Amino acid sequence: MAKKLMKKICLLGDGAVGKTSLIKKFVDDSFDDKYIKTFGTKVSKKQVVINRPEDEFFLTFLIWDILGQRVHNNLHSTYYKGAAAAFIVCDVTRKETMDKLEDWISVFRGVNDAAPIVLLGNKSDLLDDKGPADAQIKAVADKFNLSYHLTSAKTGADVEESFLELGNEVITSFLKGGA
Repeated sequence: MAKKLMKKICLLGDGAVGKTSLIKKFVDDSFDDKYIKTFGTKVSKKQVVINRPEDEFFLTFLIWDILGQRVHNNLHSTYYKGAAAAFIVCDVTRKETMDKLEDWISVFRGVNDAAPIVLLGNKSDLLDDKGPADAQIKAVADKFNLSYHLTSAKTGADVEESFLELGNEVITSFLKGGA
């Protein structure tokens, strides 16, 4: 018999890296290139089916789209409480957002030290040569033993796969007694 789970996940990263666009692509299969700044947080919901050798899971993601401006770390930390996992997103066309990945990891880990994290290098469709961005994100992923994907909310490249991978990590954590 299938198991039902509902888990909170956070999308974190600097402003204008495409967090809201990634969520829209995953939840609604839509894309809009108009930038709308997120104030506070917005929660979206989507259910996926994840088949595992031992069972089938109906996993409902409660996806928290959290403002990218970390003006008050205490406020951000409050949003992270109870999260089963996180995507930390950067814009592969803006090096400064890739340079801040480790900061985002540290702040999230300060609240959820064992929750799975997947790094996303978004806007990969805008790069002719993905090599430098891929290498920089891979170095951070390797340092923290995380997985990563180069995504595009516009084309949908690796968006669904990233959410399903994070879902599998959430289920593995849940089965081990995690959040």
